[in-house]
Amino acid sequence: MKNSKNRREALVYHAKPKPGKIEVIPTTKYNTQRELSLAYSPGVAHPCIEIEKDINNVYKYTSKGNLVAVISNGTAVLGLGDIGPEASKPVMEGKALLFKIFAGIDVFDIEIDAKDTEKFIETVKNISPTFGGINLEDIKAPEAFEIEKRLSEELDIPVMHDDQHGTAIISCAALLNALEIAGKKIEDVKMVVCGAGAAAISCTRMYKAFGLNSKNIIMTDSKGVIRDNRKDLSSEKKEFATSKKINTLEQAIKKTDVFIGLSKANMLTSKMLLSMAKNPIVFAMANPDPEIRYDLAMKTRDDIIMATGRSDYPNQVNNVLGFPFIFRGALDVKATKINDKMKMAAVKALASLAKETVPEFVNIAYDKTKLAFGKNYIIPKPFDPRLITKIPPQVAKAAMESGVAQDPIKCWEEYEEQLHSRLGNDKKIVRLLTNRAKANPKSIIFAEADHLDVLKAAQIVHEEGIGYPILLGDKEVILELKSQIEFEDDIPIIDPKSDEELSNRELYGQKYWEIRRRKGVTLFEAVNKMKQRNLYSAMMLLNGDADALISGYSRSYPVTVKPMLEVIGKATGINKVATTNLMITSKGPLFLSDTSINIDPSAKDLAIIAKMTAETVRMFGMEPNIAMLSYSNFGSSNHAMALKVNHAVKFLHRNFPELNVDGEVQSDFALNKEMFKDKFSYSKLSGKNVNTLIFPNLDSANTNYKVIKELDGALSIGPIMMGMSKAVHVLQLGASVEEMVNMSAVAVVDAQKKAKLKE
Repeated sequence: MKNSKNRREALVYHAKPKPGKIEVIPTTKYNTQRELSLAYSPGVAHPCIEIEKDINNVYKYTSKGNLVAVISNGTAVLGLGDIGPEASKPVMEGKALLFKIFAGIDVFDIEIDAKDTEKFIETVKNISPTFGGINLEDIKAPEAFEIEKRLSEELDIPVMHDDQHGTAIISCAALLNALEIAGKKIEDVKMVVCGAGAAAISCTRMYKAFGLNSKNIIMTDSKGVIRDNRKDLSSEKKEFATSKKINTLEQAIKKTDVFIGLSKANMLTSKMLLSMAKNPIVFAMANPDPEIRYDLAMKTRDDIIMATGRSDYPNQVNNVLGFPFIFRGALDVKATKINDKMKMAAVKALASLAKETVPEFVNIAYDKTKLAFGKNYIIPKPFDPRLITKIPPQVAKAAMESGVAQDPIKCWEEYEEQLHSRLGNDKKIVRLLTNRAKANPKSIIFAEADHLDVLKAAQIVHEEGIGYPILLGDKEVILELKSQIEFEDDIPIIDPKSDEELSNRELYGQKYWEIRRRKGVTLFEAVNKMKQRNLYSAMMLLNGDADALISGYSRSYPVTVKPMLEVIGKATGINKVATTNLMITSKGPLFLSDTSINIDPSAKDLAIIAKMTAETVRMFGMEPNIAMLSYSNFGSSNHAMALKVNHAVKFLHRNFPELNVDGEVQSDFALNKEMFKDKFSYSKLSGKNVNTLIFPNLDSANTNYKVIKELDGALSIGPIMMGMSKAVHVLQLGASVEEMVNMSAVAVVDAQKKAKLKE
């Protein structure tokens, strides 16, 4: 188990703000008596009657078609073993969360108190009318095999035990690509499978379906090689028993091409690895510690192609690449089962996707210059947004071709558009941002760390690996607060007012005086001003003693931003600083500018703000589609306010013709793609989803972003400072812990970008 800090964090995460990770949310209106009478009695009787007439109407009038049951009895949970149904519930809720965020599938998690196979099967069959699919989870072998087989045969909805087939599908796709890179054919290679549980059996069966020769497989369990003369073998193990006279893993692995590890840590030694054939393929998938450490394997063989189950190494075999999208395809054609052809279709789709050009969006998310098919990229990344449009269609087609689809897809273009819309409105972009920050963390000054929420944010940033906090403020207060929240790690604490910082105050004061001496500041005043944390932190950043800076929690925006502008200043070639807010709305991510600095920008200022915002949007891995907002549409008003925006658009079209920007346009047209296309088909934005709004003044921008935040419940990331020479970001007064953590990730990514520009 991990350390006590991780334990505390995990327990708080599951307990607050309310227990658990999922909830049920109404999808229809319910505000009036009329709506309630339609939702329940007497209106609900009508769909009931229609379903009684034709049972297939249940898909038309209820959520069954997008509802999956994640079911377990808790007999084989993660690495915890048989912990019981109640203790397994957090895992099942977690699985439900993944279904929702990756494929838009709703889930009820169901924990069954039944170890007896027949009782378990009977229970699932009795509740199955509620669901469009069944995902079995964490059920021990050999019972898992019988349970899945029986339920698949006896129910008319898709059933899959992800522990078996998820790893099989993902690893098989990786294996096909690894073999191609190694220049080997699957029918010729020799394979050792270390482990003989449900996942190992299912994986090996899948490899055989793609051509692996049974005679070339040796499987081992805790007792050694599975030989045909052993008397303790289950029917599943007998399928892979060998007649070869070998007893140990060390003997079995000599001259083999492929090692598949689904067992426990450190089963494969460097000596064993050296005994493998040329260009060995090693999938060490035990979690959290693989059968051989990645660094040791790389040091031992430079011709190795390796995959693990870990996210911190290349080629992660992660089940989330499979199950959400397989069920998505199965549900969308109302499949009666998930058969072998559908699983094989998922394998081929995954393997094929890894060979396609990787979008810059994914490269940015993983902080890679260029991901490309090869030894370190044999399987797509879990955050690749193309997964939902690549895998479900192939699964659906396989269901149709194999005769298990009850509602075949008629228009594939329309279906792909539906899948795109399911990507939509969750917080994927936040996960991608955080993931990118973690790839190359930077030091961040928290200028108000003697406030509890700021310190909590710094703690999360530290523990999540987003960045390296430097805490500024009253040292005694910070130490007391750290004790309260069990923030025990040794983090730098700086009190600008303390005697310990006298030499730094003098150093920074001298440099500050050199910057401001022609603005009436004396050297004495400059040194004395270094007791102010915002000035001190700004000078730290300017001096290169930190990479990024976060402030503004306890002071108004103008008061905080002023010293940053005075000390740090604008980036080279920039004559205007501005801010944008990223809003994660119900219609997707939306950037709003300028929300904090420029009160009444000129036409040229608006154009510059639009150009800087476009660069920020690209920093998040998206292509900017920019609407320049006004109360007027494309010259319908000659008022100065409308003309200002009109002139800004002309400036952009003339100087930056590559930008997808247009206006002036009203906000409702900008956000309604169909209405916009119908009215303004000639526009550069016609047919595009606008994701960036440039407002004519601070009043409208600031008001609108706060209205969206409150009414839509949108997560706000910002204000994101644009045009500064250093990664400095000023929070809104009283920002939440979550907002500060997100802004810290922005600051780290900003610092990464600025560091690259200097290279």
